[in-house]
Amino acid sequence: MEKLFAYGSLQNEDIQKDLFGRILDGTPETLVGYVVKEIQIEEEFGLVYYPIITETNKPEDTINGMVYSISLQELRQTDLYEGLHYKRVEVHLQSDQKAWAYSAAI
Repeated sequence: MEKLFAYGSLQNEDIQKDLFGRILDGTPETLVGYVVKEIQIEEEFGLVYYPIITETNKPEDTINGMVYSISLQELRQTDLYEGLHYKRVEVHLQSDQKAWAYSAAI
């Protein structure tokens, strides 16, 4: 199983059902040394702002989210869902476990 840290839309149960066919069982978690910013993505109906994590390496910068256990196949589905503007990066969580999260691809 893979660990996924979600801080945005992947916490939404409707999105989880659409993407994975199930609601994920998660645990609250904190990512240290990152802040949430916004990126602008042009969609078919106009510009949309999405959250994106940015590393600061400052211990006072934290992001609250959820960590989920998912299969490798589900992780690949998540890569497709996040699209070209996001890249998967390995992060270290406050609980000292490693997880995947999505950051800006640029």
